[in-house]
Amino acid sequence: MRFTCEKSVLVSGLSIASRTVAQKSSLSVIEGILCRAGMGLSLTGYNMETAITYQIPADVADPGECILPAKLFGDIVRRLPEGPVTVVVDDNYKVSIRAGFASFNIAAESADDYPELPDVGEGRGVQIPQNALKNLISGTIFSVSENQARPIHTGVRFEVEDKSISAIAVDGFRLARRTFHPEISTGRTLAFVVPAPALKEVEKILTDTEENASFTLGTRHILFQIGTATLVCRLLDGDFLDWKKVVPTGCPIKLVAHVSDLASSIERVGLIVSEKFKSPVRCVFSDQVLLLRTSTTIGAAEDQCAIAGDGKDLEIGFNVRYLADALKAVPSEEVCLELTNGLSPIVLTPVDDKQDFAYMVLPVRLKG
Repeated sequence: MRFTCEKSVLVSGLSIASRTVAQKSSLSVIEGILCRAGMGLSLTGYNMETAITYQIPADVADPGECILPAKLFGDIVRRLPEGPVTVVVDDNYKVSIRAGFASFNIAAESADDYPELPDVGEGRGVQIPQNALKNLISGTIFSVSENQARPIHTGVRFEVEDKSISAIAVDGFRLARRTFHPEISTGRTLAFVVPAPALKEVEKILTDTEENASFTLGTRHILFQIGTATLVCRLLDGDFLDWKKVVPTGCPIKLVAHVSDLASSIERVGLIVSEKFKSPVRCVFSDQVLLLRTSTTIGAAEDQCAIAGDGKDLEIGFNVRYLADALKAVPSEEVCLELTNGLSPIVLTPVDDKQDFAYMVLPVRLKG
C-alpha cells in the first residue's frame, strides 16, 4: 500500500476516526486505526460499540489496507512538517512515513483481523439539515441519565413522524425535548434510543450548515452519514418513559421571562451552591416579578427578575443546576414558564410557534 496525503487533511481525518478507537481491549487490533487506500483514503476507529469511518482525499499509488497503531501514528503525523505525507506499507506490514526531511518506520497489522462493522442494511435514510440535527442533540443530551440501573435512559430517544423529528432525554429529575419540523415530509414513523456517548461524537462531527445529514435505522444499530463521515452504533433496548403522560399541560399559571435575564439571576444566586454545599433555589412568583433566594452553610443570596404575568405568589424550589441547564438550552430570547402548584414541575415552552421545545424540571421540597 502506498499513498500521499496533505498533512492537515490526514491530521483532521485521524482526529475524527480515532475518537472511537478502543483505549484498552483484549482485542488488540481495535486499539488501531483501520486504513484502506483505494479511491482516496478511508480511516476507521471501532470500539465494538461505536464505529466512525472518515473518507479523505489522497493520491493512492498502490491500493491496500492495514491496521495502523492509532496513538503512535497520530502522534507522528501531527509532528510532521507541513506539506504532503507519504505512507508506504510493504508485504510484511513494515510502514515507512515520510514528510520533508522527516522519516519514520513503524509496524502495522493485517486488516484481516479487524472485526466487521455492524450492517444496518439497505434501509431508506431520513434526511435532516446538519444544524438541525446538531440542535436536537445539544438541546437534549445534557438531560440523559447517568444511572446504569435504567440503561434505556442513558440515551436520547428519537421520534420520527411524517412532519416532525423529535429528540427526548430524561434522567428522573428533568426532561428535555426538542422538535424539528422538516419542509419535506419524512414519510416515516420511527422511534429509537441512541446512547449518549455515540451522540456526543455525532455532535462533534456535525457542522452549523444546512447541508443534509442522514440517519438509517437497522434492526439493532443506527448509521449516521455526515458528509464524508459515517458513524454506526448499537441502539439501546428497553421501555423508555412515556414522556407525553408526565409533561403537564393546561397549567393555570403562565408567565413570560427574558431567558438571559432569568439565567443571569439564577447563575448569581447559584454562586453559593455547589456539590458540597447543596441547597435548592427558592422561587416566589409574584405579580411581574420573580424573587429568587437560597442559603447554604457558606452564606445566602437573593435576587429578583422581571417577568410578565402574575404568579399568584406561588413558592417553589428547584435544583439550581437543572434550572440553569434548561435555560441554556432554550433557543429563543423569551420563554414561557408554565406552573401548577408548589409540588408540580415547571415547564419551559416557546412563547410563539417559531420554535418547538419543552424543558421540564421537577421541584425540590422546601423546608419551612
